[in-house]
Amino acid sequence: MKRSELSIFDAEDVRALLDYPSCIEVVREAMKALSRGETRQLLRTMIHMGEGRTFGLMPGALSDQGMFGAKLISVFAEPDNPGVRRHRGVVTLFEPVEGRPVCVADAEEITHIRTAAATAVGTDALAREDVKVLLLMGTGGQVHSHLEALPLVRRFERILIWGRDAAKAQAVVDAWSGRLPVEVAFDARTAAAEADVICTLTGARQPILLGEWVRAGTHVNIVGSSGPGPVEVDNALVLAARFIADSKASALDAAAEFLVARAAGVVSDDHIVAEIGEVLLGRASGRRSADEITVYKSLGHAVQDLASAAHIFHASRNSN
Repeated sequence: MKRSELSIFDAEDVRALLDYPSCIEVVREAMKALSRGETRQLLRTMIHMGEGRTFGLMPGALSDQGMFGAKLISVFAEPDNPGVRRHRGVVTLFEPVEGRPVCVADAEEITHIRTAAATAVGTDALAREDVKVLLLMGTGGQVHSHLEALPLVRRFERILIWGRDAAKAQAVVDAWSGRLPVEVAFDARTAAAEADVICTLTGARQPILLGEWVRAGTHVNIVGSSGPGPVEVDNALVLAARFIADSKASALDAAAEFLVARAAGVVSDDHIVAEIGEVLLGRASGRRSADEITVYKSLGHAVQDLASAAHIFHASRNSN
């Protein structure tokens, strides 16, 4: 392949070139840039084509002088696996000098890695330093990527895996046994009461985590729902927490748990106290005390995908 040609990276290429430590730093810098106003991105556009079939477009630019492009995905329900959706697509990049397209990368694999990296960034910024117990709620692909990413920012003595299907939770534990201190959590309420950090990673349409279960000092990452509709936590948890989003504009448009609580009159727009980038930049406080409950609402953003694709593109060029 000539250096002037379009570079194409499949899922295997993405896994080889986008390691978790690097992606955590890529996302950290992307979130800072977003909150500084350096990046450009539109709210995502979703075209619904019937039950379980959605096409999404997420354009953006890393800066006025940086690479730009878009993530294009299909979100389709799996006919043989009810409740499970696949995100397939591509991330396209253009270079900023002549406007040439230079990169097409597998969006599904980038999404897996950068979503967990974003959770790690949020956890590192907001969780207590002395956390010991992690609860992952969900048994899909994101549980595995989070098991890769979160131990890079905190040392956990126990990692609890909860799922609505206990057999699937056991399969996750079997896959990771010997590498991490994983165990099945058979009761969500009991597990939540033991956890210092909780991640909701499901496609649940009704809350799987209730505020009354969460003890003081816990940090919660709400990850599974990326648009209005399905909610993973209840209004009580939204109200009780110091609520921080990846993007205020996106959260006001698509953070389902916040929108439901607002519609119920439980919170107002100012309940979103900061963006994670503002916390990272020192412009806003994150956790203010050891007893505070913090929430990081992760919707995912085009700039995260574009920055990850740019890292892949440059890593490939530097290795040749």
